[in-house]
Amino acid sequence: MKITVVGAGAVGASCAEYIAMKDFASEVVLLDIKKDFAEGKAMDLMQTASLNGFDTKIIGSTSDYSKTADSDIAIITSGIPRKPGMTRDELIGINAGIVKDVTENLLNYSPNVILVIVSNPMDTMTYLVHKITNLPKNRIIGMGGALDSARFKYRIAEAMSCPSSDVNAMVIGGHSDKGMLPLTRLATRNSIRISEYLSIEKLDEISEATKVGGATLTKMLGTSAWYAPGAAVSSLVQSIACDQKKMYPCSALLNGEFGLSDLCIGVPVVLGKNGIEKIEEINLNEHELAKLILSAEGVQVTNRLLDNLNL
Repeated sequence: MKITVVGAGAVGASCAEYIAMKDFASEVVLLDIKKDFAEGKAMDLMQTASLNGFDTKIIGSTSDYSKTADSDIAIITSGIPRKPGMTRDELIGINAGIVKDVTENLLNYSPNVILVIVSNPMDTMTYLVHKITNLPKNRIIGMGGALDSARFKYRIAEAMSCPSSDVNAMVIGGHSDKGMLPLTRLATRNSIRISEYLSIEKLDEISEATKVGGATLTKMLGTSAWYAPGAAVSSLVQSIACDQKKMYPCSALLNGEFGLSDLCIGVPVVLGKNGIEKIEEINLNEHELAKLILSAEGVQVTNRLLDNLNL
């Protein structure tokens, strides 16, 4: 199993590290445009192999896509990071061109690759990749919902003073502060709904804290987070590589599911060897469905910005 990570910054390097430490891939290729940067990150990571007990080979490359040839899965983290006060939407003009160029280069050497999109604004970048490649919809996956759900579980565990492993919860909708929809109604601790433990006010507080999870960290760190995004990506990639058939909320191209079409947005999907094996059209109540539709409208507004970029 060969996996490529494009972009050797903090998020990309974290992806490579977590994938290598889980030891399910034979090779990870880390690629970046900055001279010797990916090579240095790869060498540093390989020097942890004997300490962390993995056998995955990690190699770095400066813009040489031939090193990525025959990749089974490729992760695109390329683009400028979100700065304090910057919305994901403001990134689109720069990042769309970067993602297009990276995608075309990857497909030149790995025509059967499954693509995992991390670059922001993630839902729109995932949609862009669909439009410029016409690949089967199962082979293009946006990462956001898996990360947002991990942040949701963290906030629930914090409020309940319990281990995160006790919590089962999901965030769907757009990967943005205003667009995401934490499904508090369905969240459980060991199959017991958290609404039996927490007040409506506390549930609303958890939901709002989840929505601004990325912005909160950006304000604290001065740049985007990287540990949790890297871990989220590695979990998706492992489910695909090992055909685990695990369910994660991911940005997927919809064709009538939830009454939505011609956009990518976070919904529950089953991930296996073919990428997206199935979109799970879970039952949402009227309030939740209305919020999902509102989120989709916001994503479509951003998508329309692509029309002016001549890509």
